[in-house]
Amino acid sequence: MTSTEGLTGLTIGSLADRLRMSKSGLFAHFGSKEQLQLAVLEHAAEVFTEEVFRPALAQPTGLPRIEALFDNWIAWSKSSKLPGGCPIQGASIEFDDRPGPIRDFLALTQERLMKAIGGAVQRAIDAGHLRPDMDVERFAFEFVSLSYGFGLTYRLMHHPRAEEMARKAFADILDRARLRPVSLDPFAWDGRDAAGRFWRTEQW
Repeated sequence: MTSTEGLTGLTIGSLADRLRMSKSGLFAHFGSKEQLQLAVLEHAAEVFTEEVFRPALAQPTGLPRIEALFDNWIAWSKSSKLPGGCPIQGASIEFDDRPGPIRDFLALTQERLMKAIGGAVQRAIDAGHLRPDMDVERFAFEFVSLSYGFGLTYRLMHHPRAEEMARKAFADILDRARLRPVSLDPFAWDGRDAAGRFWRTEQW
């Protein structure tokens, strides 16, 4: 219901009608519409973790794990389990300017998401897969923005090249972040990082 009708469309009354249960029974369980909505968002965050993050942890630390995270997020956005798209993304748009516990929960969830992706990026740097001088926070920002942008383009616009464009854009982000081999180009500047590995900056 949250995926298709939005979080504001989810009330104890609407849920009771859908489940053919009494409002009093659901009210006794959740206590209020707000608590019901928070419970749904908490569950959505748990499902997102199970379907996007946990499978990626099976991949080797570093770049393979980051690539798996992106693949899993694309699959999440396309999932038939979410006929109206990601409920957290939808709720974030609905409540971004509505102070209160729901907005606070959504903001905290997004902050933790960015930090989790940033942690994966930092481990990729430590593994020697990505440049040591890259901006980890910016990479996480671009990762999340691109993932949400794909969901919007795929579901709202039904753009036939939505996934193709998202994957190409992600490949471009990775290409900028990759550790480069030593170049024989005399006009390129090469140096070593703190671990003695070679990396290459932009050409002059």
